[in-house]
Amino acid sequence: MTLREHIRIFGRAAKLCRSLSKPYFFCDLLNRALDALIPFVPIYFSAKLIDALAVRAPLGVLAAYAALTVGLVFILKIVSELAGKKRDILANLFYLGEEWNFSEKAMEMPYEALEDPEVSRLRFRVSRENQTGFNIQRTMWILCWGAQTAVTILCSLAMTASFFAIGAVSAYVKLVFALGILLVTAVSAVMSARRQNRTKRFWSDAIEINAYDDVYGEYVGDYGAGKDIRLYGMADWLEESHFRSQMEFWNLNARIRRQDIIETLPATVLNSLLKYAVYGILIYAALLGTITVGSIAKYVSCITVFIGGVNRLTDCVLQMFDNNRYLKHYFEYLDIPNPMYKGSLTVEKRDDFDYQVEFKDVSFRYPGAGGWALRHVSLKFKIGQKLAIVGENGSGKTTFIKLLCRLYDPTEGEILLNGVNIKKYDYDEYMSIFSVVFQDFKLFSFKLGEVVASSQNYDPRRVRDCLIKANFGDRLGTLPDGTETYLYKHFSDKGVEISGGEAQKIALARALYRGAPFILLDEPTAALDPVSEYEVYRSFNSISGEATTVYISHRLASCRFCDQIAVFDNGQIIQFGPHETLYGENGKYRELWDAQAEYYVKDAKKAR
Repeated sequence: MTLREHIRIFGRAAKLCRSLSKPYFFCDLLNRALDALIPFVPIYFSAKLIDALAVRAPLGVLAAYAALTVGLVFILKIVSELAGKKRDILANLFYLGEEWNFSEKAMEMPYEALEDPEVSRLRFRVSRENQTGFNIQRTMWILCWGAQTAVTILCSLAMTASFFAIGAVSAYVKLVFALGILLVTAVSAVMSARRQNRTKRFWSDAIEINAYDDVYGEYVGDYGAGKDIRLYGMADWLEESHFRSQMEFWNLNARIRRQDIIETLPATVLNSLLKYAVYGILIYAALLGTITVGSIAKYVSCITVFIGGVNRLTDCVLQMFDNNRYLKHYFEYLDIPNPMYKGSLTVEKRDDFDYQVEFKDVSFRYPGAGGWALRHVSLKFKIGQKLAIVGENGSGKTTFIKLLCRLYDPTEGEILLNGVNIKKYDYDEYMSIFSVVFQDFKLFSFKLGEVVASSQNYDPRRVRDCLIKANFGDRLGTLPDGTETYLYKHFSDKGVEISGGEAQKIALARALYRGAPFILLDEPTAALDPVSEYEVYRSFNSISGEATTVYISHRLASCRFCDQIAVFDNGQIIQFGPHETLYGENGKYRELWDAQAEYYVKDAKKAR
């Protein structure tokens, strides 16, 4: 990256830090700046006190210097501590704000980006970098340490500048003095930069080790893996593998640290010699009577602090350049555009569920894909109709549902709601008319009532009613806290583990609770046996009421109760009608039906 790019990226990150929590931002900067200023108070007044003692100044003058030293340090320390404590209180808000900023992006970006492998890899990478302290956290650290370092360097220069104003000191001595400081500073900065580069190489070399440790930690920390570990006697093998990984990490770290020691020794010797030379120059100037004894202590202290400040400044600059490489990925993720048109028309709220949806010559190709997922699909939904969508894998069934829900927009053609292109409706309002249960649905580890209602606030009676309608009533009666029972044990020891079939029933209850006019079921019962699936669909069909319901299933027998069946093949609707009609056409539907029927007949004979 160019210097301009570094400045632009760091400037943007600094603005983001400030926006996440202004009070935290300013309290942290104030605390660091005061911490840098405090050491210079005793340095300055101690020099004054020493000079006063040398000339036998009155006791009142000595007491005043001592009082100023203690008093100013006390006041600055109090203000610094208050700012620091306030910063610590606000720290959680800052880090939560950063986490929410990152998570909110995932919720706001278009669904097609979530399914994009490149975006998934970028998001995973940025997430890992956030966890290891890079990006915004490192930016905040650089800003605060940079502020502290800047105050340190400026105060040191201000208190050392008086040496160059002494007319009695020759220009040659001043030049040697300045060159000595610059040499010490340069050597320290170079050593600091080399140490930073070694540390960066170390973490780069340790990437595979850390990746292994992450996977190991996730696996061992998953209580579900406990069965495999015990049944297959994997404990010793896992421990040995982890031990080898840790030893490899330790050896790599030890090698880097030995290099630090070897290189630090001559640098330390050189720094000490240069400081000794500076002492000599100051003593020489004192012997000439051009500076006081107290000034020697002040200048030496300031030079020492100045060199330390330059080292920290070097660290900050190198850290900034290094962190900017991570920030570039971070902002690439945040800058992923959402080209989906949101619309502004209000979706009419109708108690009679009188909504009509039409696919009008719709074709769709996934981004980056060569072939068409759907081609020239035209279909109208009748109000209250029960529609089954069947077809082999890859025939376009799930894509059809994704387009209907506006997770994607059609590549060609249009989808109409009550005669209006769905792109023109307010996106969130349009989404509210659908209840969808996908095959890969997710249930969060919250209270059962919250999961069903998808909200912290819910109607317990309505939740129970929906669970009973979804055939979860018997299991609900066994739960210790009813709808207040936590699912799984992530957040509560009293949480309950549920089976796959029970999870599917909860997902169906969630769809019922939403009360939407369209209910879409994309193989949510695929883990059930055919008979159980048929029973679930048949009961769900009776309780979905006036809602227009769309079922997707590989098992054709489960769809016989539907009013219409759409048969998909290679992204097109090749047959449409009720079961009796389609079966009599001797087409794809009959082929699929007979193939499944033959399978179940053979399976039943084997069972005998």
